[in-house]
Amino acid sequence: MVSPLTHDDPRALGSYTLLARLGGGGMGTVYLGRSPRGRMVALKTVHTQYAGQAEFRARFQLETDAARVIGGQYGAQVIDADPLAPTPWLATEYVLGPPLDDAVALCGALPEQAVRALGAALCDALAQLHRSDVVHRDLKPSNILLTALGPKVIDFGIARAAGDDRLTRTGAAAGTPAYMSPEQVAGGEHAAAGDVFALAGVLVFAATGRPPFGSGQPADLLYRVRYAEPDLSGTPEGLRATLAMCLAKNPGARPGTLELGERLRAGTDHAGDLRRFADHLPDPVLAEIARRCTAVWEDQPGRLPAPQAEPRTETAGPRRVGAALSRRKLIAAVGGGALVAGGAAGAWAWFGPDGSDGGTAATPRSTRRPAGAGPRLVWKMSVSGVTTDVQSLIVGDHVVIVHDNGFLCVDAKTGEKRGESDRTVPVVVDGDRLLACEADDRSGATTVAPVNLETGNLQTPIAHTGSLGLEPKLLAVMDGTLFAEGYAKGGEKRQAISLRTGKRRWSRAIAAATSDPIAAVPAGASLLRFSGEQASSIDPRGGDQRWSKRIPLGSDAVTALDRCFAVTDDHLFTGGRELLAVRTTDGATAWRFGAERTSGESYDPSMEHYGPPVVKDGVVYSVERRGGLIALDAKSGRLLWQERAAADQATASEAYESTPVVGEKYFYASPEKDRWARAVDLRTHRTAWTFQGPSGDKDGVSASVMQVHRRAGLVVITSGKTVCAIPLE
Repeated sequence: MVSPLTHDDPRALGSYTLLARLGGGGMGTVYLGRSPRGRMVALKTVHTQYAGQAEFRARFQLETDAARVIGGQYGAQVIDADPLAPTPWLATEYVLGPPLDDAVALCGALPEQAVRALGAALCDALAQLHRSDVVHRDLKPSNILLTALGPKVIDFGIARAAGDDRLTRTGAAAGTPAYMSPEQVAGGEHAAAGDVFALAGVLVFAATGRPPFGSGQPADLLYRVRYAEPDLSGTPEGLRATLAMCLAKNPGARPGTLELGERLRAGTDHAGDLRRFADHLPDPVLAEIARRCTAVWEDQPGRLPAPQAEPRTETAGPRRVGAALSRRKLIAAVGGGALVAGGAAGAWAWFGPDGSDGGTAATPRSTRRPAGAGPRLVWKMSVSGVTTDVQSLIVGDHVVIVHDNGFLCVDAKTGEKRGESDRTVPVVVDGDRLLACEADDRSGATTVAPVNLETGNLQTPIAHTGSLGLEPKLLAVMDGTLFAEGYAKGGEKRQAISLRTGKRRWSRAIAAATSDPIAAVPAGASLLRFSGEQASSIDPRGGDQRWSKRIPLGSDAVTALDRCFAVTDDHLFTGGRELLAVRTTDGATAWRFGAERTSGESYDPSMEHYGPPVVKDGVVYSVERRGGLIALDAKSGRLLWQERAAADQATASEAYESTPVVGEKYFYASPEKDRWARAVDLRTHRTAWTFQGPSGDKDGVSASVMQVHRRAGLVVITSGKTVCAIPLE
């Protein structure tokens, strides 16, 4: 996706004028640029801290050489480069077409003929590399771009000459766990056979929507790659034996690129003819290519001002494409030069070895689609270089992604990156504002300031209070009052701070803090606070505790407290071992549901059986372990209905642990680890569709969290280090 230049980005590299940012990773930034004659190019640069290292410059030179070896037919053609410049840069063609992982997110798994055509072309691309004794070493879906004239392989950041083990430290990642070869995992030589192993994993992903060794934490993935058998279920029968051979643990048992290409072309018309490649692509992918064709002619975003200016910068979003281009017209337009004169069109990002991206906008939304087909991805944003799962906050017209290195503000409708900050400060949402809290290291005094969502900078503080320690906790904002907790002189304190006057309204001593997560939410005239399995009601006017009770949520729920409850003015609804309705006035249990329900197995009261509830229009919805969606009357707890034929769809733990949302037409939840959303029709009580995630691997520890962004009309899905958005219906 295209985003504005920052105030400190260079204006030019070599003879190329910089127009916008395309993306960035841990090692550098990718820009959209224009040559003096008007040709559009992608310019990859490296961060300053690496530019001064001779070893890194040698690696950058090797990356440039590898890109030249693969050439313009199978890669992004190298137009110019200066690896010896103070800031080394590489200019390539601006490639038309989405990455393979985005294409699968748009339309689901590709048909067998498309997979064969893709694989045959990639065999030719790898063969061209291998003939020059170069191995890619990081082949994965995000490094393969789909164009009307065939796939292109990009990102040679960790490529190297076969047998060369010298440049392995600076700037060199080991690879991407889900697509590494067993010998690469073991620290051995990743030769041409290793690229074949990775290619087979890519084709399994293209054919099924998931990697062959599943998803999860890197250590688990690496173990499965080295010792476990690949999961080829769902792979077309005609491809299974060939891909299984390519995924052999012994490199010598794998076919070469020539043999593999012949196997993929066997019995298939035109699988090896790049002139007919578009004939095999699904219509949504062709529509996305067509959309990207038009994007290059639109006004490019400008440059963000210096942080101290802080004016709002508007960024043009993608125009809606009209009638879809036919395959013939699309190929004619590209091959005939109608668009090439201005530079090949479309957005692509060439990211660093950490595999991060700066956000990808997808096809314009449409609610008209065939029955059973899932929605199209509106946008996605991934955060690199973080060690824990990210959290998303709905703030006005934005989505704010909070991570362990700071936070990132995103335009909710388009997914375009706005402000960004490396401040690791506690934040809380106050309607259209994001408030941040900072403690002075010397005095300990605490200030509260709004965040400028366009720049990420903290604005003039609006409130000051006494010490809340170096790690204050912001609970919630209610009726113009911020509630916070922290360590003050004499012990732990809870404070109420007026956001109108900036003064402290009251302060109360509380019990010493524990390691349990803390969450709070306004409910009627009370502030409900949760810590572990203890829930309490706080009088917001004076800080007195009205009631406190233990709610048996279960161990999984306690680790993600903010995902365990739903509230109305009168009731608190919780999931876990049972579904409970608790009166907010006195903490008494209004009703409970779920004890001794078998759901096809004996009931174990120590296990969590119900996912986080959501309430809408007097109905409480929750996903039952191994039972699917149930709907209860919010007042009485009476079962109104339950999902039909759900037992085979709700066996995975994520099926009930994820945080759901409800629209007018669908209930949205997560079905399993490698799918991002499942929609249950509220009229038929059956699964209407499932949505394949933008990467095929959620790569997170906690279950996914779904939130509704009403203004943008979107469901925002957060999982692991990635946030994406789909239409709310």
